[in-house]
Amino acid sequence: MRMTLVLVAVGTGVWSLPATGSVAGDVHVEPVTAYVEANVRSWVEDSVIVEALKDHNERHAHLSQADIDRMDAEWRIQRSSERHPLIDSVADTALSKFLKAKQAASGGAITEIFVIDAKGLSIGVSEPGSDYWQGDEPKWQKTYPAGSGTLFVDRAEKDESTQTLQSQASFTVSDPQTHKPIGTLTVGINLDAL
Repeated sequence: MRMTLVLVAVGTGVWSLPATGSVAGDVHVEPVTAYVEANVRSWVEDSVIVEALKDHNERHAHLSQADIDRMDAEWRIQRSSERHPLIDSVADTALSKFLKAKQAASGGAITEIFVIDAKGLSIGVSEPGSDYWQGDEPKWQKTYPAGSGTLFVDRAEKDESTQTLQSQASFTVSDPQTHKPIGTLTVGINLDAL
């Protein structure tokens, strides 16, 4: 059984809230948290991320779950197609270029980056993922609805494509003016690089 820790930053302290299970195998949580706090957390203050989230939240506000499911199915189909306009509409943006540069600058410590809007949709990616909708996954469910200051470090897993041990760390992105959640940022961390 695995244990997931939800870390909630309150003021200058960080509180660990165990979900279930034992702590065996969760030794990666502390170094991943330290890496994110030292190297990633400040990105959310960049206007590229904040403005993209505000824009997409406004554009996606009308979407129903049926609309989201159709878009997610289309993304999956396009992953194995020669044409992929939906994927390109996310991967070829200024936000995605920003994320690709951040990943490249990490020296191999970061394997992937996603920015996810209030509906759980990927709006910026360093590498296109297997699906468009992240709203059904812990990376979004344990951050965005939990509010500002929330950091979730997922279990360690072997990435089949890179053969590296990695974990995803996700945290809530808040509007710097209102301090209300506007999305989530997820980074895949290569545990061998820490």
